[in-house]
Amino acid sequence: MKFSPILALAASALISSCSSSENQTEENSEIESSIPTLIQLWETDTTLITPESVIYDKAHDVYYVSCMGANPSGEFDGNGYIAKLALDGEIIDSKWVTDLNDPKGLALVGNTLYATDLNKVVTINTETGEASSEVIDGAEYLNDAASAPNGDLIFTDTNLNTIFIKSGDETSAIFTDSTFQRLNGVYHEANRYLLAGFGSGKLFTLEGNTLTTVADGMNTADGIEAIGDGYFISCWDGHLYYLDSEWNKTLINDTSADKIGAADIDFIADGKVLVVPTFFGNKVVAYGVD
Repeated sequence: MKFSPILALAASALISSCSSSENQTEENSEIESSIPTLIQLWETDTTLITPESVIYDKAHDVYYVSCMGANPSGEFDGNGYIAKLALDGEIIDSKWVTDLNDPKGLALVGNTLYATDLNKVVTINTETGEASSEVIDGAEYLNDAASAPNGDLIFTDTNLNTIFIKSGDETSAIFTDSTFQRLNGVYHEANRYLLAGFGSGKLFTLEGNTLTTVADGMNTADGIEAIGDGYFISCWDGHLYYLDSEWNKTLINDTSADKIGAADIDFIADGKVLVVPTFFGNKVVAYGVD
């Protein structure tokens, strides 16, 4: 029997279409499976008053949490503090460091913890809990903090839309741009900074003096943490996003309806744990990342 060329072409097209469809399904499945999912591991009680930032101290196996206190309005009221948590969320010391104002961003270099506190940077010895503070000339509302491998410290000033760098005893403003619309989160990488605009809802990269918008639509963008070649972005209103290496954005958690926020997060890669201060939720929540 002769095989019609037309039927042959049709059959070939059908096979090709099926093969393409299967390949596309596999590709989509791979894309979907690469998006992290969160499973709640623990949460503290609600005695942490306005927790804003959290950081893990591997040397002591504890978390430090900056708490802005009962009046988180930028006042020099002295009711802010830093708490210390165990790995399971138990509060070891709710008032480990006290007499702060509105402590926010945290950075850890060796046995020294740094916390921003309005126009000051607080320096804390993690062995003793002894603290001292330094007024940063020109600063108004210091927010997030990060550290570089060489020990330099990076701070954002939300009111001024400015990045400050502290290198040794010298602190200077290195970049200002109103495009941020209230600069908040900062994450340091080898050749660039990632920066979150609280008002703009955008994520930016800064390489040299070149500022580039890489993602948007994240209202009240706050904390930034890397996971593999992607990033977690927390939003103060309670949204948590995952951005892949191409800056594709996926909402992975949303507690906004319950008025539970997501402030300045930390991600512990070794244990695959994402830790979230909830601000007005008055607790810290930890999620396992799958």
